[in-house]
Amino acid sequence: MLSKIPVDTAMSRMKDTDKEILRAAIIAELDAVNLYEQMAAVTKSRDIRKILLDVAREEKTHVGEFQALLLEMDKEQAKELEEGKKEVKEKLR
Repeated sequence: MLSKIPVDTAMSRMKDTDKEILRAAIIAELDAVNLYEQMAAVTKSRDIRKILLDVAREEKTHVGEFQALLLEMDKEQAKELEEGKKEVKEKLR
């Protein structure tokens, strides 16, 4: 089954649609990371495990690419991401 973009373009302004697309892409990449890492954990083949983990790392790079674009487009998201980092540092002291 082919995937479908989970964005209702009729209901969104173009600027919002682009942010929604980027968030959906991040979700898809994170889902792929989870899948590949789970499969790597259960395979008995060292070769398959090696390739799955390599592909999972590539997907993590894709997350970073989409996130960088999103943070350029959504300054509020960028600000809140930094706030979240600060909160974690304070709570872990």
